[in-house]
Amino acid sequence: MLTLIKNGLVYQAGQLQKMDVLLQDDHFAAVGVALAELSDADRVIDAAGKLVTPGFVDVHVHYRQPGFTQKETIKTGSLAAAHGGFTTVGAMPNLDPVPDTPEKMEQMQALNQKDGVVHILQYAAITKGRRGKEVNDYAALKAAGAFAISDDGNGIQSAAVMYQAMQHAAAANLPLAEHIEDESLLFNGVINAGPKAQELNLPGMLDLSESSQLARDLILAQRTKVHYHACHISTKESVALIRWAKQQGIRVTCEATPHHLLLTADDILADDGNYKMNPPLRTRADQAALIAALADGTIDLIATDHAPHAADEKAGGFCHAAFGITGSETAFSLLYTKLVKTGQLTLPRLLELLTSAPAKAFSLPTAGTIQPGEPADLAIFDLQQPSQIRESAYYSKGKNNPFTGEQIYGITEMTFVSGRLVYQKED
Repeated sequence: MLTLIKNGLVYQAGQLQKMDVLLQDDHFAAVGVALAELSDADRVIDAAGKLVTPGFVDVHVHYRQPGFTQKETIKTGSLAAAHGGFTTVGAMPNLDPVPDTPEKMEQMQALNQKDGVVHILQYAAITKGRRGKEVNDYAALKAAGAFAISDDGNGIQSAAVMYQAMQHAAAANLPLAEHIEDESLLFNGVINAGPKAQELNLPGMLDLSESSQLARDLILAQRTKVHYHACHISTKESVALIRWAKQQGIRVTCEATPHHLLLTADDILADDGNYKMNPPLRTRADQAALIAALADGTIDLIATDHAPHAADEKAGGFCHAAFGITGSETAFSLLYTKLVKTGQLTLPRLLELLTSAPAKAFSLPTAGTIQPGEPADLAIFDLQQPSQIRESAYYSKGKNNPFTGEQIYGITEMTFVSGRLVYQKED
């Protein structure tokens, strides 16, 4: 089947240009000007005035299945991804059972293939049971389909275990994605330590819990030559450490989340569990450092850390709510509205951070691009008409998003995965 998308503002190879895109079955057939005159398409979509992008790549999501399907399932999570324009995602291994053996990895691969609406890349665990004690067989896990390893949700507390994990990951040529957190510096906190914690009379988490462990890991990565990926960095000290590491030639990449880029602790006006996340919302100085690091390339990519929970798990305020917020369905529209339209980031740079940059960081050559012969993963957005974030519009089972109710631009109109229309905005 031939599908022609014509007259769109197409993002390709770092540039925005009015072009046409031709899809043939599951792959891109052509990209260029005036393709309508050359093709006899079965389906024609007029994208005049719309943005046409490669499908977004999110290397950090939580789909909760198996083990925690009251929060999310592979089906609902991947539908949420498609709603947000994401066509490739990396699913974290904080599941039950944990994918820490080849057999469990193969089971996860089959489940993702059966229920996933988008391309789902599965993380394996760094340690057995994600307990931080004993490293797994990464070569065997890679052979079973793991694209990277992580114990996300928990930082590796032992330097010896992390050193061993990095050695084995380097040997297997697997990226190691770390949830950076020294638990001894958390002090049972639920919010960033500082004035807001004092105002709300809540226990605070030291920002040192992130930067101190990141410093340790970067030194270990320098020695082991592993590809070390720092998840959801959130402090100005972490930005400085990453910048230093790249200057030293350490093989490090890192991500920032939409919520750390767009919110600070000052935005928390009440004891509301929808603002509880890990890392917690930091200071305005931290936020400014993150945004500057997006622009100068210190931060490699944006990832959502989509972390859905059931409604009762987010109720009761900071001391009782679970950590985490959703992000797949609102990421691009929020970032476009709050960073691009305000002049803090260019649209091409934002699109790079959501497409080719994560694909490059994790060596995914067929993702995040519109090129003839590659899988036809693509999204179309309306940048002109405003909309409102409504809880009733979420495909995710998790409704835990502090941005609900806000006005946004950059609404997803269609998402294609391997040439299949998997999401279309309702009229």
